[in-house]
Amino acid sequence: MAQRGRSQLEKSETGPANIMTKIEAVIQNSKLEAVKTALQEIGVEGMTVLEVRGHGRQKGHTEVYRGREYSVDLIPKTKIEMVLADAMVDKTVQAILGAARTGKIGDGKIFLSRIDDAIRIRNDERGEGAL
Repeated sequence: MAQRGRSQLEKSETGPANIMTKIEAVIQNSKLEAVKTALQEIGVEGMTVLEVRGHGRQKGHTEVYRGREYSVDLIPKTKIEMVLADAMVDKTVQAILGAARTGKIGDGKIFLSRIDDAIRIRNDERGEGAL
Protein backbone atom coordinates (compact mmCIF):
# COMPACT_ATOMS: atom_id res chain seq x y z
CA MET A 1 0.00 0.00 0.00
CA ALA A 2 1.46 3.35 -1.03
CA GLN A 3 1.87 5.97 1.65
CA ARG A 4 0.82 9.55 1.15
CA GLY A 5 3.63 11.95 0.44
CA ARG A 6 4.29 14.83 2.82
CA SER A 7 2.72 17.40 0.47
CA GLN A 8 -0.53 15.40 0.31
CA LEU A 9 -0.71 15.15 4.10
CA GLU A 10 -0.13 18.86 4.49
CA LYS A 11 -2.77 19.61 1.86
CA SER A 12 -5.41 17.45 3.59
CA GLU A 13 -4.65 18.96 7.02
CA THR A 14 -5.19 22.50 5.76
CA GLY A 15 -8.25 21.50 3.76
CA PRO A 16 -8.44 20.18 0.22
CA ALA A 17 -9.08 22.49 -2.67
CA ASN A 18 -11.86 20.21 -3.93
CA ILE A 19 -14.21 19.24 -1.11
CA MET A 20 -16.33 16.18 -1.74
CA THR A 21 -19.10 14.40 0.15
CA LYS A 22 -20.17 10.77 0.14
CA ILE A 23 -23.94 10.33 0.23
CA GLU A 24 -25.30 6.99 1.42
CA ALA A 25 -29.07 6.63 1.16
CA VAL A 26 -30.90 3.58 2.49
CA ILE A 27 -34.36 3.52 0.90
CA GLN A 28 -37.30 1.20 0.30
CA ASN A 29 -36.72 -1.16 -2.63
CA SER A 30 -39.86 0.10 -4.37
CA LYS A 31 -38.43 3.66 -4.49
CA LEU A 32 -35.22 2.86 -6.37
CA GLU A 33 -36.46 3.75 -9.86
CA ALA A 34 -38.02 7.02 -8.67
CA VAL A 35 -34.80 8.01 -6.87
CA LYS A 36 -32.61 7.08 -9.88
CA THR A 37 -34.83 9.17 -12.16
CA ALA A 38 -34.74 12.15 -9.78
CA LEU A 39 -30.94 11.96 -9.56
CA GLN A 40 -30.54 11.73 -13.35
CA GLU A 41 -32.78 14.78 -13.77
CA ILE A 42 -30.46 16.93 -11.63
CA GLY A 43 -27.29 15.67 -13.34
CA VAL A 44 -25.94 13.03 -10.97
CA GLU A 45 -23.94 10.76 -13.25
CA GLY A 46 -22.60 7.94 -11.10
CA MET A 47 -23.86 5.85 -8.22
CA THR A 48 -23.45 2.43 -6.67
CA VAL A 49 -26.60 0.47 -5.77
CA LEU A 50 -26.56 -2.36 -3.22
CA GLU A 51 -29.21 -4.71 -1.93
CA VAL A 52 -29.01 -4.64 1.88
CA ARG A 53 -30.96 -5.85 4.92
CA GLY A 54 -31.46 -4.07 8.22
CA HIS A 55 -33.88 -2.41 10.56
CA GLY A 56 -34.31 0.84 12.38
CA ARG A 57 -37.10 1.73 14.73
CA GLN A 58 -39.58 -0.52 12.93
CA LYS A 59 -37.70 -3.63 14.17
CA GLY A 60 -39.08 -5.93 11.45
CA HIS A 61 -42.44 -7.60 11.15
CA THR A 62 -44.13 -11.00 11.05
CA GLU A 63 -45.17 -12.86 7.91
CA VAL A 64 -47.26 -15.99 7.37
CA TYR A 65 -45.80 -18.66 5.07
CA ARG A 66 -47.59 -21.99 4.53
CA GLY A 67 -49.73 -21.45 7.59
CA ARG A 68 -46.85 -20.67 9.96
CA GLU A 69 -45.97 -17.26 11.31
CA TYR A 70 -42.36 -16.13 10.94
CA SER A 71 -40.57 -13.12 12.37
CA VAL A 72 -38.67 -11.07 9.80
CA ASP A 73 -36.32 -8.80 11.74
CA LEU A 74 -34.02 -7.72 8.90
CA ILE A 75 -35.99 -5.87 6.25
CA PRO A 76 -34.74 -5.78 2.63
CA LYS A 77 -33.69 -2.26 1.59
CA THR A 78 -31.70 -0.62 -1.18
CA LYS A 79 -28.56 1.40 -0.47
CA ILE A 80 -27.38 4.02 -2.94
CA GLU A 81 -23.87 5.43 -2.60
CA MET A 82 -22.31 8.33 -4.48
CA VAL A 83 -19.46 10.79 -4.02
CA LEU A 84 -20.20 14.30 -5.23
CA ALA A 85 -18.69 17.76 -5.30
CA ASP A 86 -20.06 19.78 -2.39
CA ALA A 87 -21.93 22.07 -4.78
CA MET A 88 -24.25 19.17 -5.71
CA VAL A 89 -24.94 17.81 -2.21
CA ASP A 90 -27.97 19.89 -1.15
CA LYS A 91 -29.71 19.45 -4.49
CA THR A 92 -29.02 15.69 -4.40
CA VAL A 93 -30.32 15.27 -0.84
CA GLN A 94 -33.51 17.14 -1.76
CA ALA A 95 -33.99 14.94 -4.84
CA ILE A 96 -33.63 11.77 -2.76
CA LEU A 97 -35.99 13.06 -0.07
CA GLY A 98 -38.60 14.03 -2.64
CA ALA A 99 -38.48 10.72 -4.50
CA ALA A 100 -38.15 8.34 -1.53
CA ARG A 101 -40.48 9.86 1.07
CA THR A 102 -43.85 8.23 1.77
CA GLY A 103 -44.29 9.76 5.22
CA LYS A 104 -44.41 6.35 6.88
CA ILE A 105 -41.98 4.48 9.13
CA GLY A 106 -39.35 2.69 7.07
CA ASP A 107 -38.72 5.39 4.44
CA GLY A 108 -35.00 5.16 5.16
CA LYS A 109 -32.05 7.35 6.05
CA ILE A 110 -29.44 9.53 4.32
CA PHE A 111 -25.87 9.71 5.65
CA LEU A 112 -23.29 12.34 4.61
CA SER A 113 -19.52 11.86 5.05
CA ARG A 114 -16.52 14.01 4.08
CA ILE A 115 -14.20 12.60 1.44
CA ASP A 116 -10.58 13.78 1.37
CA ASP A 117 -9.71 12.54 -2.08
CA ALA A 118 -10.87 10.39 -4.99
CA ILE A 119 -8.54 8.71 -7.47
CA ARG A 120 -9.50 7.37 -10.89
CA ILE A 121 -7.62 4.09 -11.25
CA ARG A 122 -7.37 4.29 -15.06
CA ASN A 123 -5.26 7.49 -15.17
CA ASP A 124 -4.50 8.61 -11.56
CA GLU A 125 -6.79 11.64 -11.92
CA ARG A 126 -7.56 13.07 -8.47
CA GLY A 127 -10.24 15.10 -6.74
CA GLU A 128 -13.54 16.13 -8.31
CA GLY A 129 -12.18 15.32 -11.75
CA ALA A 130 -12.00 11.65 -10.78
CA LEU A 131 -15.70 11.51 -10.00
